[in-house]
Amino acid sequence: MAEAPELERLLRGAEQAIPDGALAEQLAQGRPLRVKLGIDPSRPDLTLGHAVVLRKLRQFQDAGHTAVLIVGDFTGLIGDPSGQSETRQMLTPEEMETNARTYLEQAGRVVDVDRAEILRNSDWLGKLDMADVLRLTSSYTVARMLERDDFAIRYREGRPISVVEFLYPLLQGLDSVEVRSDVELGGSDQTFNLLVGREIQRAYGQDPQSVLTMPLLEGTDGARKMSKSLGNYIALTEEPDEMFGKLMRVPDELIGKYRSLLTDATEESSRGPAEAKRAMARAVVDAFHPEGAGKEAEAAFDRVHRDRELPADVEEFEIPAEVIQEGRVWLPRLLVATGFASSNAEARRLLEQGGVSLDGDALEDPGDELPVSELRGKVLQRGRRRFLRLA
Repeated sequence: MAEAPELERLLRGAEQAIPDGALAEQLAQGRPLRVKLGIDPSRPDLTLGHAVVLRKLRQFQDAGHTAVLIVGDFTGLIGDPSGQSETRQMLTPEEMETNARTYLEQAGRVVDVDRAEILRNSDWLGKLDMADVLRLTSSYTVARMLERDDFAIRYREGRPISVVEFLYPLLQGLDSVEVRSDVELGGSDQTFNLLVGREIQRAYGQDPQSVLTMPLLEGTDGARKMSKSLGNYIALTEEPDEMFGKLMRVPDELIGKYRSLLTDATEESSRGPAEAKRAMARAVVDAFHPEGAGKEAEAAFDRVHRDRELPADVEEFEIPAEVIQEGRVWLPRLLVATGFASSNAEARRLLEQGGVSLDGDALEDPGDELPVSELRGKVLQRGRRRFLRLA
């Protein structure tokens, strides 16, 4: 059997190891395991939610195993149906390629990409012919597919399920066949897909992989899975000041979870919640930036929020003529122009949530149209970290 310390380290923080005892038996073989992680580039930014499973992949790397990181530029065209209440809109190849190009640099903040196998599943899935697809689809039944919770609910409620969605877990399983995966990692919402991979490997004459799932990381709202589409995310590549400030918004009850899943820091029971959150935020920033960045980000945070000081160098922004109408500026349009919001709808939400201020005074009415003369020379602030001096 595997040595207890190695097994314990690799299982630490995991939600499930399936089948029970399988990973220990694999480690006992005394050979490097091929540990697979697939990430679909459905959006351009990886988040700290992705970092949870990337860190687990790095732990396997550091234990001498082979990290196999698959950029799902083919499966991502379909879109993972996990947790979806309706059929997802398929991305275009151009959108997928744009997102995929950024993933290697981002994943490299966690995984040692020089020692990893970095692959794109379009290299093999894109070459399948109809005979290949028929062989694959004959490896799994519709009845088994409908055991999946999200499919079962949609079927019961009469909501559409595209046949292409059934293909997604089968294609993900074929990835495991292609790379001869020994262990596959994923979030707990991926359990069904990862177990399908075991069946596909069996059907193709391979020993089935073991499965290790990691807990899903709630976003800064403390309620829902971290997601860019929900606006509760922290991007893996965010600057230290931005990352620290967002981490300080995490609810107290999640401090321990963020610390254990994103850092190697240990809990200090003598700390109260306020200091524990600061310690967690420093440790997380240091985990994804050069050491010491967390302390510097904390100092910048205090200058702005505790000491009520503005950052040393607030960038100047000239209000564009096209957002000025009859000498007045509609606030949502200004936020989009500054880049503080990606759309008028997002800008309205920010204002309603009290996330925007002018010279320290909250702007909360999305219908406000302010005279341009009252805006110029003042500092527009989004959240706790983004500032522009209007001109």
